[in-house]
Amino acid sequence: MADQITGKVPRIRFKAYTESWADEKIGDVLAEKRRPIVLDDDQSYELITVKRRNEGVVSRGHLLGRDILVKNYAQLKAGDFVISKRQVVHGATGIVPPALDGAIVSKEYLTAVDSEKLLTEFLAIVASLPAMRKKFFLSSYGVDIEKLFFDAEDWMKRVVTIPRVAEQVKIGIVIQKLDRLLVLNQREHEKLATLKKAMLQRMFPQTGSITPDLRFSGYSRGWVKTKLKDIGIFRRGIGYRQKDVSTSGLLVLRSSNIQDARLVLDSDLQFVNLKCPDDIRLRKGDIAICMSNGSKALVGKSAICEGNPLLPTTVGAFCSIFRSPSPIAAQLLQTPIYLKCVKDLLAGSSINNLKNSDLCELELRVPADVDEQEKIGSYFRTLDLLIFQHATQLQKLYQIRAACLEGLFV
Repeated sequence: MADQITGKVPRIRFKAYTESWADEKIGDVLAEKRRPIVLDDDQSYELITVKRRNEGVVSRGHLLGRDILVKNYAQLKAGDFVISKRQVVHGATGIVPPALDGAIVSKEYLTAVDSEKLLTEFLAIVASLPAMRKKFFLSSYGVDIEKLFFDAEDWMKRVVTIPRVAEQVKIGIVIQKLDRLLVLNQREHEKLATLKKAMLQRMFPQTGSITPDLRFSGYSRGWVKTKLKDIGIFRRGIGYRQKDVSTSGLLVLRSSNIQDARLVLDSDLQFVNLKCPDDIRLRKGDIAICMSNGSKALVGKSAICEGNPLLPTTVGAFCSIFRSPSPIAAQLLQTPIYLKCVKDLLAGSSINNLKNSDLCELELRVPADVDEQEKIGSYFRTLDLLIFQHATQLQKLYQIRAACLEGLFV
């Protein structure tokens, strides 16, 4: 218990381990390794870079020896721990994967291997934690956050608290399993998102076309032009002042709640002490649209309300509600042709702001056959549900990983 109070024992522990973690100078436990290499002019070499936010070591391409102007390079081995000295404050650290075994790096990178007291896999995890990120920052110098340079000698004088190697292995196994699950789920989520993007392009007519190039069998009638005002109504969200903000009352959704065509209500919620007019109270099937934002890329993005909110809910003044009985209304506002129309409306303006009247006049094509509209709407609702389920699973895995890191480290 005394050790836990002094911070030398993590809250979550494997049963076999009871010893306190030890404070060690980084330089005493880190095994720095550099394998100098003489570059051959006619040989191709793979160079690497370390991505920010602890996103790993990746290739940045191949060059012939003659094209590498600075010749002071060293070779990497799979499993090496690499620090980018110019990007370390941004989380540019990682383990060299097997695919990059034999790649080369300049002296702008620090490389370490396993030592008797510190494993690189464990160090890679520690490097992602706030305590070590702070040490990286304190051991960097410069006046511009984007140009800070890492003082490795100063960093190695600092202290890290670590367990014995056997416990490092156990912790590493747990985190690696979670990371593999995260990668697999992220890939599935990206595949579904890519599929949806492709199907929105193929199942709706593109500019200059009157029918899409992919349709459900049994439908051959043409698609008809319609203005958005003819299939629904637009309502601008509620305006409020800072003095209206409260801890309860009317829930006001903003552009930050529109993510991946869904309304995300797990964070960044805003309540106001105001009454909501009936015509802008959010209900099932309503589509929330971002109408104004500092980023043009977000203006026009939309999300459908999947069910009747439990609390009185509306959108803020920088958003609008589109209310339509059309089964494909939500998909129309996600198609490439709609997004292009929004981009055209914003072109040449320094103010990233849409008006309801702008969107009312947008002319898009819809199937003349209502049954075809129903089928298209059903297809995308199913696809959206799958994407949402994967996104939810990803979020849970990230939460589990964060909880493990908090509990497994002192």
